Amino acid sequence: MLPTLRMAVAAGGRVRRTRAPARSRCSTSGGDESTAPKWEAGRMPDEQFEWMKTLIAAPSPIGHEAAMTEGVLRPYFEDFMPKEWQFRTFTGNAGAVVDTDPHDTTGKLKVMICGHADKIRMQVRYINDDGKVYVDSDSFLPSTLIGNRVTCFSRPPGTKAFTTIPGTIEAGIKGKDLYLELGVHGKDGKKQVEDMGIRPGDCLIMDRPIQRCMGQDTFSGAYLDNGLGCFVAAQAAARLAASHDRASVTSGSIFDNVRGMFAFASHEEIGRFGSRILVSELKPDVLIAVDVNHDYKAAPMGKDERHTPLAMGEGFTVGNGNIASPRLNELIEEAALKRGLPMQRDMRGRDSGTDAMAGVLGNVDCAATSLGFPIRNMHTVSELGHTGDVLACVEAVCGVMEDMAHANITAAHFQATHPRLDLAEPRR
Repeated sequence: MLPTLRMAVAAGGRVRRTRAPARSRCSTSGGDESTAPKWEAGRMPDEQFEWMKTLIAAPSPIGHEAAMTEGVLRPYFEDFMPKEWQFRTFTGNAGAVVDTDPHDTTGKLKVMICGHADKIRMQVRYINDDGKVYVDSDSFLPSTLIGNRVTCFSRPPGTKAFTTIPGTIEAGIKGKDLYLELGVHGKDGKKQVEDMGIRPGDCLIMDRPIQRCMGQDTFSGAYLDNGLGCFVAAQAAARLAASHDRASVTSGSIFDNVRGMFAFASHEEIGRFGSRILVSELKPDVLIAVDVNHDYKAAPMGKDERHTPLAMGEGFTVGNGNIASPRLNELIEEAALKRGLPMQRDMRGRDSGTDAMAGVLGNVDCAATSLGFPIRNMHTVSELGHTGDVLACVEAVCGVMEDMAHANITAAHFQATHPRLDLAEPRR
């Protein structure tokens, strides 16, 4: 997610099929709680959690997303996706899209679910004579980096393979003072570093895998932004593929009416450039971006800004404002209410801060919105999230796609259902 608040809002096996969570406890905000179904995510199963760890651990800094798309997601999808689905890649970036009907000629509703595969990176900026390797902190808060372990990825001249070089980030709290500490000493420090193959432009990422926390159903580590969005897109695809398998011998599949496009974009953290390409190439009718959000209740700063009181553990979030489609949001809210999913209403004025903007930025007409889950400590080494929020978002994505398929909704539906405030009636 692109930063909207200058503060610290603050490897495992593959899963072939996502197990459906148990149902019983949490209700959705709004509606009649006495009649709404109850839903409980419970503890994320260990196998599923381990695969989420594997996905988030993929070293996929901006511009090098293939570690996630090719290294983790392609083999994951090849385990279960029907033969007519296509794992699509692109020329200018390492993003990917899993398309359920790449040769569609029937005019199905095209629905893109988009996470972004890129991680915030640091980059080598300058190698000093004493061997200090000065780095840019990018969107990280500089003060949160000091003393943390990182991995530098370098490809020495004349070679094809990258090497990994461990180190720590040190120096003052200003971004320009940060440097990579490699333990270099003695004469010719700069030459020692250059002999390692390190060059300006090399990328560094935090060395901090996620792990479960003491708080119920919570977990922490680096790069929940936005491995979690990719996790939701991949898990929704697996769930719907399983439903497709079962429906093929019963009453039909949602993919008879909906063409799913499960997207894993590049370059989000520097301007959402990758998703613009994916949307421009595939021209979805519906775009649902899935990204992290802020836990504003727990944020240590910004209370006077009176943000919507989103809170970790209270459900997934639905973005309102900016370019979000009111009708699409209504369908998502209806799907959540029907299933008793915990849901929170978010507000963004000018910009969603997510890949939901890809349609308008890429000049593609589509109904778009942004879903998320509140996390703490965004853009730090210790981002913190709640598995219940993530699982509820998976359920919501599957639910709204199922509902749109069963209602045989088309692009024309969105063209004809824009809200008319001039028809609003006085409340009595």
